[in-house]
Amino acid sequence: MFVQNQMFHPFPEEANSILKPEKFTFPFYYEAHPLAKIATEMLQNHLETQTDWEHNFGLYSQQNGLVIGKMFGVLVVENTEGKLGFLAAFSGKLAESNHIPGFVPPVFDLLLPDGFFKKEEEILNQINRDLAVLQSQPAYLQTVQSYHKIVLDAEEDILNHKNQIKKNKISRDEKRIWAEQNLDFESYKLLQKELSQQSKEDNILLKKMNHFWGLQKLESQKELQLWLDQINQLKELRKQKSSDLQKLIFTKYTFLNAKNEFKSLGAIFENNPPAGAGECAAPKLLHYAFANGFQPITLAEFWWGQSPKSEVRQHQQFYPACRSKCEPILNHMLQGLEVDENPLLQNPAEGQELATIFEDEWLLVVTKPAEFLSVPGKNIQDSVYERMRTAYPKATGPLVVHRLDMSTSGLLLIAKSEEVYKKLQAQFIQRTIQKRYVALLDGILDQKAGIINLPLRVDLDNRPQQLVCYEYGKKAQTRFEVIEIKNNQTKVYFYPITGRTHQLRVHAAHADGLYCPIVGDDLYGTKGKRLCLHAEQLTFEHPVTREKLTVQQEADF
Repeated sequence: MFVQNQMFHPFPEEANSILKPEKFTFPFYYEAHPLAKIATEMLQNHLETQTDWEHNFGLYSQQNGLVIGKMFGVLVVENTEGKLGFLAAFSGKLAESNHIPGFVPPVFDLLLPDGFFKKEEEILNQINRDLAVLQSQPAYLQTVQSYHKIVLDAEEDILNHKNQIKKNKISRDEKRIWAEQNLDFESYKLLQKELSQQSKEDNILLKKMNHFWGLQKLESQKELQLWLDQINQLKELRKQKSSDLQKLIFTKYTFLNAKNEFKSLGAIFENNPPAGAGECAAPKLLHYAFANGFQPITLAEFWWGQSPKSEVRQHQQFYPACRSKCEPILNHMLQGLEVDENPLLQNPAEGQELATIFEDEWLLVVTKPAEFLSVPGKNIQDSVYERMRTAYPKATGPLVVHRLDMSTSGLLLIAKSEEVYKKLQAQFIQRTIQKRYVALLDGILDQKAGIINLPLRVDLDNRPQQLVCYEYGKKAQTRFEVIEIKNNQTKVYFYPITGRTHQLRVHAAHADGLYCPIVGDDLYGTKGKRLCLHAEQLTFEHPVTREKLTVQQEADF
């Protein structure tokens, strides 16, 4: 039972028969341990039944207020008496509060009434109030208005005189033309002198006007500057106070690790942390455990509620810790714990082979297994490119003409020369190559066919995940066709019109797409034996023979 008046929630007796993991969870890629699943079930049951606080997760239509889904975390721990239980946490705030009974508190609570942040915040608020009073003074507003009026009057007066100068010049030119035809030489010379004098007088008057209005503006500007000096002084004070407060937060906001070592937020992020760093569930849980003598056993985090519009989040689904905010913090906090190996550093292609479907002297088509890199990655070199480079040492050019996600299986075009590569690449750029993917979706689609149009960009906080973004996202379109519905799963053909990273996966899972994640999708759905997405057919023009070729291989799922 989830006990609200305590942080440690003991497990039922039957949980004691479950073997504890030998190492702590690698938080950025994991499968929830059975103990973590029990803790999650207990916490989720509490979320469904509690009545002590209210938060609109978007699960019930009758609720009011802004819909905010939330990431929760459970940390299975052993207390000082050797009993198993778990700690619970939420990311950010819940029900407009940092403190909810039964959940661990934040690592550093900025909102404590007697804390330094609230005191410094009040000083900043007072500066803002002083600024508001100063900028609303009638004398200041009158000075601003007077200055702007002088500037406008000067511009208007000088412009009018310049226009008059142009008119006078036209009139003088007309007089000169008339005089040349109608006056004798002496009379013409006298008129020329008179007209020249008029031109000089016009220019002298313009200089006097510029001088006059310059003095007027200068006097008004001096009066205005007295006010601006006071305003800028307050703004500079506010800026300095804000900067000092931020530095103080970075110093005071510290995280404890298993070695009983503290490290500040500023030190972890070199004084440039992303917004919200330290407020996720995992750092809260580990900090509380270390500070209160609990031994961490295993960790899991899950999403509760409606997915944000831009992201793909499945209600009750487990998710890894985020990279940009949590990874630097957890790298410190996990020191002193024996942690599972990072599976992302292991070569998933080891023991797997590439099958050649078509080959001639210019190119070939191979089948890439699932969990096999198309090109070398940051940590793993083994890939289709490396295998092809070994198999065809005399080949020139980049070899791999296009790519598939590591988790996606299917057909890849390989060029044996740079010339063939460029010609095939041109077909991809011009979208004359036809690609067909087959996928198994986790759910039933009502719509039999259609086009998904959701622009995508990378999630800067959690690479390589993608977000739907109408402001900065790149155009992404997919045509789909339902083939079969069986066992609450839908088999579809995907025809990507564009080729964005994770395009088919996001278009399948997102609420504004098909809202049916691909079976086995560990990023946008539920992890399984494999991602059931396969590039099964390619149709292209042979760059040398000009023959239209269609190559196909069915998926093995």
